[in-house]
Amino acid sequence: MSTLIRASFVIGFDGEDHVIHRDACVVYDGDRVVHVGRSYEGPVEEVIDAGEAIVGPGFIDLDALADIDHAVLDTWHADSSGLNWSHDYAVNRRRAVFPPEDTLFMREYALTQLIRNGITTAMPIAAETHSAWAESYEELAGVVEIAGRLGLRMYLGPSYRSGVPVLRADGSRDVHWEPGLGERGLADAVRFVRDVDGAHDGRIRGALLPCRIETVTLGLLRATAQAAEELDCLVRLHCMQGLTELRLLREWYDRHPLDVLAEVGLLGPRLLVPHALYLGDPGTPFEGSPDRLAALAGIVHCPLTFVRYGDALRDFDRYRAAGVTVALGTDSFPPDMIRNMDYGNNLAKLVTGRLDAGSAADYYRAATLGGARALGRDDLGRLAPGAKADLVVVDLSGPRTGPVDDPIRTMLMNCTGADVSTVVIDGRPVMRDRTIPGVDEESMRLRAQSYFETMKAAYSERDHLRRDPALLFPASFRVVEDGS
Repeated sequence: MSTLIRASFVIGFDGEDHVIHRDACVVYDGDRVVHVGRSYEGPVEEVIDAGEAIVGPGFIDLDALADIDHAVLDTWHADSSGLNWSHDYAVNRRRAVFPPEDTLFMREYALTQLIRNGITTAMPIAAETHSAWAESYEELAGVVEIAGRLGLRMYLGPSYRSGVPVLRADGSRDVHWEPGLGERGLADAVRFVRDVDGAHDGRIRGALLPCRIETVTLGLLRATAQAAEELDCLVRLHCMQGLTELRLLREWYDRHPLDVLAEVGLLGPRLLVPHALYLGDPGTPFEGSPDRLAALAGIVHCPLTFVRYGDALRDFDRYRAAGVTVALGTDSFPPDMIRNMDYGNNLAKLVTGRLDAGSAADYYRAATLGGARALGRDDLGRLAPGAKADLVVVDLSGPRTGPVDDPIRTMLMNCTGADVSTVVIDGRPVMRDRTIPGVDEESMRLRAQSYFETMKAAYSERDHLRRDPALLFPASFRVVEDGS
């Protein structure tokens, strides 16, 4: 079906970079864009007038929210130790907190949130905290079904790990190892990629998604590199994201994470690395050059998540100047890519002291072209004839938006994901006028709240001190139950 969407601003692509078309339109036929510009004389079957709005390419989120609590419960108090597994729990009592059907509900809830925030291509991340170990083949097969039904474009694979971070009874941090589980996890991940790659008209692609570098043995990292070569797929591995990680790798291997990646054969164009903040050794966390990161498929920068942890990339412009492909990830609830870009823009100013640092244009590029480049796709992240018909409409007409200056800066400074009104993926409207077809928003919201309360209560059994949820998650103010 051919469709024309008209708006006050259309973000096109001229072969080199994004360009702004005033009072223009986008036309797509089937799954491809056929026209971007001021006018279109050909016949179309549907015309959508978005009015005072931005029509741009869909956002690409390569560390995309796939759960309900990411960076919500553990980013606001000094003692977050209760949110880790105790050593006793890992060895003797671990279990899956939720049955499979509830876990898949959580996934569906999260995926609808991605669509609501204008994310059209996603590589998900979810905490394994509530699992018996990591994600399973069956769980991710369920995600494939959900993504296919909702229409999302996704890069998927079950997470796997050889060990889990734990707290011992004395409060010291350690890693509990069960290498056999990691090997079985990789085998399942390889089988998953072979089984699902190309599903749902090519919208589903397989990827290998091991957990954090300090929870994966060197042998499993080597095997991952070999499997990615055989499968011709991407690998995403979280590393260089904290001082504990750097310290452990120094103690175990006398290596920095980049040296470990090189040693196991992963430091190359198949690897995506969230978050790549810590380029130096413990004590000098921000020292070092990002030049070696230019060999990667890209880094996945998640500014909103890391500012919640009191941290920031130092700095966005330095990485880009070194030739590093910088993509974006939301990695937290809500998965609001517009807020993510805005936080990044402001944090870049803060860490450099320059008002022109981390420009709105460069963050918009990272959320679109940067993600496409990291995936090796020249048909995503842009609106141009021949590109995939993945696009998002951001409404600028609301009373809280205010006057419109430059549309990209206005979007970052004055808007949020709540202003995303329409999302199209592969030529299919997956959200229209803020409504996702087939999704009962109120029922899902109520079930999500119940799920969240159960999830919070389960932290007590994993806590090394077995504290009550009221102590682990105190209210901001005293709660008065009787209304007095």
